Amino acid sequence: MSSLYLLLLLLPLVAAQTFHWGPCNTPKVQPGFNLQQYLGRWYEIEKLPASFERGKCIEANYSLRKDGTIRVLNSQFDQGKRRTGEGTAVVRDLTEAAKLGVSFSYFTPYSPYWVLSTDYTSFTIVYSCNDFFRLFHVDFAWILSRSRFPPRETVQHAKDLMTSEGIDLTRMKATDQTGCKDE
Repeated sequence: MSSLYLLLLLLPLVAAQTFHWGPCNTPKVQPGFNLQQYLGRWYEIEKLPASFERGKCIEANYSLRKDGTIRVLNSQFDQGKRRTGEGTAVVRDLTEAAKLGVSFSYFTPYSPYWVLSTDYTSFTIVYSCNDFFRLFHVDFAWILSRSRFPPRETVQHAKDLMTSEGIDLTRMKATDQTGCKDE
C-alpha cells in the first residue's frame, strides 16, 4: 500500500516529463567516446519535455575541472532573463566512458547522461532515464549541435538513430534558438 502512495506522490513530478510504463531502455552508447573532443559548447536543438528547461536559446558548456570532474554550465533565456545552472558530470566507468553521470546539486545522486552518438563537430545525441521500481520510467533525450541551426538531415539522422534504439520521440519538441545573443 505504501508503494501506491509513493507512486501517487511521484506522478505530479513526472507529468512534465516523458513517462512510460516498465523499466528504462538500454540503448547502445558511442563506442570509443573521447571526452576531450566532446568538451565545449553545445546548443539544444530538440528534446523530450523536461520541466527544468522551459526557455529558449538553451545551451550547455562542458569543461574539465582540475579534479577530473566535468563542469556542466547550462543556460537558457526564460521570462526575460538569462538563467544558468551549474552541475558536475563524472565518467562512471572508463570501459564505458560515454555513460556519464550528472548532478546539479550536492544533495542529489548522479543521473544518467549517456552519449548515444556524436561526431564531436556537428551533433550529439544524449539520453537519460530514471527507473522507478521497474514499474515505470521517466526518460529524457536531447539532440545537441555545435551550431544553433544544424542541417535538417543531421536532426533527422539523430531522430532515426534514437528510434532504432527504441526511444519514443512522439513528444520531442524543437528548442527555440532564434533571437539569441550570439546568433
